[in-house]
Amino acid sequence: QVQLVESGGGLVQAGDSLRLSCEASGRTFSRDAMGWFRQAPGKEREFVAAISWSGSTFYADSVKGRFTISRDNAKNTVHLQMNSLKPEDTAVYYCAARVGAVVYSSRQDYAYWGQGTQVTVSS
Repeated sequence: QVQLVESGGGLVQAGDSLRLSCEASGRTFSRDAMGWFRQAPGKEREFVAAISWSGSTFYADSVKGRFTISRDNAKNTVHLQMNSLKPEDTAVYYCAARVGAVVYSSRQDYAYWGQGTQVTVSS
């Protein structure tokens, strides 16, 4: 079956960096869009970033200029480089993949999800 496994979360201080990784198995997503979402306590899951199969990237305004999404189609992986982290970035971060090349920012458009990795940013 299809699995998405995230790694790289942790506890950091404001201004630090983290790099999240997501490895997919059970299906090749080289022609599909992939993305990252996050969910803070008491809040809904929100879009963070997405990348098309060809490498076009899209970001939420709150992370634009600080986060970078990238993918390695040969390894079926997607990464999220997070710089200049802020306490408001604290959340569980989820990797997601959709069936289709077009990038969407709505979670309903993504069919596959990882289990999430916790990112905590202290002030």
